[in-house]
Amino acid sequence: MGRLVLIFQRRPPQTISIVYPIFETMNKAPLLSVQELSVSFGSKIDFKEVLHSISFEIFENEIVGIVGESGSGKSVTSLSIMGLLPKKQSVISGSIFYEGKDLLATSENEFRKIRGNEIAMIFQEPMSALNPSLTCGEQVSEILQLHLNLNTAAAKKETLSLFEKVKLPRPKAIFNSYPHQISGGQMQRVMIAMAIACKPKLLIADEPTTALDVTVQKEILSLLKSIQQETKMAMLFISHDLSLVSEIADRVVVMYKGDIVEVATTDEIFKNPKAEYTQALLAARPSLNIRLATLPTIASIADKSFKPKEIKAVERAKNHKRIYTQKPILEITNLEKYYFSNVGLFSKKEPIKAVDHISFSVFEGETLGLVGESGCGKSTLGRTILQLEKATAGSIKYRGRELTKLSKTQIRNLRKEIQIIFQDPYSSLNPRLLIGQALMEPMEVHGLGKSKTDRKERVLSLLQKVGLDESYFYRYPHELSGGQRQRVGIARTIAVEPKLVICDESVSALDISVQAQVLNLLNELKNDFGFTYIFISHDLAVVKYMSDQLLVMNKGKIEELGDADEIYENPQTDYSKKLIAAIPKGIS
Repeated sequence: MGRLVLIFQRRPPQTISIVYPIFETMNKAPLLSVQELSVSFGSKIDFKEVLHSISFEIFENEIVGIVGESGSGKSVTSLSIMGLLPKKQSVISGSIFYEGKDLLATSENEFRKIRGNEIAMIFQEPMSALNPSLTCGEQVSEILQLHLNLNTAAAKKETLSLFEKVKLPRPKAIFNSYPHQISGGQMQRVMIAMAIACKPKLLIADEPTTALDVTVQKEILSLLKSIQQETKMAMLFISHDLSLVSEIADRVVVMYKGDIVEVATTDEIFKNPKAEYTQALLAARPSLNIRLATLPTIASIADKSFKPKEIKAVERAKNHKRIYTQKPILEITNLEKYYFSNVGLFSKKEPIKAVDHISFSVFEGETLGLVGESGCGKSTLGRTILQLEKATAGSIKYRGRELTKLSKTQIRNLRKEIQIIFQDPYSSLNPRLLIGQALMEPMEVHGLGKSKTDRKERVLSLLQKVGLDESYFYRYPHELSGGQRQRVGIARTIAVEPKLVICDESVSALDISVQAQVLNLLNELKNDFGFTYIFISHDLAVVKYMSDQLLVMNKGKIEELGDADEIYENPQTDYSKKLIAAIPKGIS
């Protein structure tokens, strides 16, 4: 089928292996061949190179995965292939041959005939890629009319057929729905329908499952795989998660800071990775079988400083005995949160049970994992505990005080002790405030610190605690990466010295390596400050690693509650079993 060739990289990046295998298919020309591709961004004479002479190939009926952190050049590579990089702000050199034709030398008019027709793309964020002013059906029909010259009726018929193919429920209803009226998973299916509408020879999927539930993620992967097998098209699947790529790809291209550091079959990458960076990517995701005290990071593997320390069952049991023999810090009893919607002009309001008769306790020093699919009520429960949402019924007691009976002033004073780390730190930070000002603001509100100078010193200490130096005090949120902003969000939360912290999907959109850093940081802060966490996520692998106990939610109800390791090893409900089965596990 092929042979293995060793090639030395022309410009090796630091701390990574410079030898990588190339898989060659014999007696067959590639569908796409990227040769010595370099890309620089900037303006006038000030350009910075972000892709450094990369080369790889994709053959017909093959799925190639590209993995790497944010900034590694994955999306720049895909946009180069699609001819979507800004002309004035980018300089491109090298070649991208598609069926023997160099796309970089192709006119825009010619490229338009290829783009969307022969080479299609599924974008990372469907909500921003879809037009909010057009219905889902109109957007897919438009593609068919443009490239295949179908009339309105024929385009609608084909669109409905595509919606059935991508397994959208109620195709006719979704045809007439706007993007904001359907779920994230359904929007992604509309994007897939749009991408495959013209039966492309090459499909580029750029992080198509990021931030989706593990079950929806698995459905999307299975759908893409089945479509690829049916149509025999080639696919370039881009992700920061190697385990996820293993579920779908035949070969894997590993990128780091604009360089390709390793290319091999998926099986080879998982069983015998050559580059240290690849090894680090594989190691950084929490293990489902071993509970480590600290997760390895890219830096700790590169400098050989990582020393794995396993937390044994005996040690864990001893810690749990200490936690669960004291009084709970939080007691939830028969909690309900209903929303109401009018189903008709003269119809009575029907309740939507976001949180439905839930009872549980959280103990001081515990991390309670809260897991479930989107819409199960996780975030609503978190907001209700914080009193950002008023409970419909039930009791919420914090240190014996009934939160549902407190006045607004009392709640505001108590918020110092109960804090939240949001999923998207960028939207929760004021873009007009310096990071230092954003961190000092809650201290001032809650009367912490003797003076402005004292508060500034505390903030500088906090920044150091979360792994950021003093220069970040004077930066704005847009000047920081996603991982850095999340660290600022954590610093802002702990600035007021809380006792109970709700982490609401706080690592779901982060790269695997950055995710490992943030999870390590959260555990360090828990040990240093004695925090109690409610850790909300749809990623069961991450929740299992972080949690003492696990609470599984489904449709507003508690599906299962118990020790995190025991639930993973022996789930009692079909729903829990489905969530666990959907976790990408890599090649065993």
